[in-house]
Amino acid sequence: MKITILLADDHQMMREGLRSLLEREADLKVVAEAEDGRAAVELALQHKPTVAVLDLGMPHLNGIDAARQIAASKAGSKVIILSVHADRRFVTESLRAGAAGYVLKECAFEELAHAVRVAAANETYLSPAIARSVVEDYLGHSPRRCSSAFIVLTDRERQVLQLLAEGRSAKQIATDLSVSIKTVETHRANIMKKLGKHSIAELTKYAIREGLTPP
Repeated sequence: MKITILLADDHQMMREGLRSLLEREADLKVVAEAEDGRAAVELALQHKPTVAVLDLGMPHLNGIDAARQIAASKAGSKVIILSVHADRRFVTESLRAGAAGYVLKECAFEELAHAVRVAAANETYLSPAIARSVVEDYLGHSPRRCSSAFIVLTDRERQVLQLLAEGRSAKQIATDLSVSIKTVETHRANIMKKLGKHSIAELTKYAIREGLTPP
């Protein structure tokens, strides 16, 4: 039986390249592709792939929050985060969100194929370049970044922050999230208070730095 895969990345060329390479493997089959995090969650629920490979920095919903939603859903899919960031805070937050693996984009294709097989076998895979720092972090040998957006903000606040950083208005965000404009404005005020930020420009810089949205 083939391992079915969902690919999610906002760059079409990246998706096409990964699909071409993955499908050269006899036991791997790409069944769906998404260009943003929200679509990735919907397609995971629809296709129920064995493994969902998600880019960390995607529009509308970042890879970590998409991983959290997929892990909590009935899709039954394992999630691998694919990222250019080797920063341990992105790795540890991905694991806390339920991801079964974290692979750096700079690594060879064979590593991603191996990671997919490892995740499909209900095990966890981390790129060797980042594994040691993550273990040290979990053992408490490294200071935890308590100001991380994934610790300070709620799931919904992160969604609102990401959409604000991507230039969407309160009305557009309200439509996207099926809430009232007043609710969005309340979230925005709470986010600014928690983060000590006073403008959308400051929020945007913060969101990019925290990996919530691509630059």
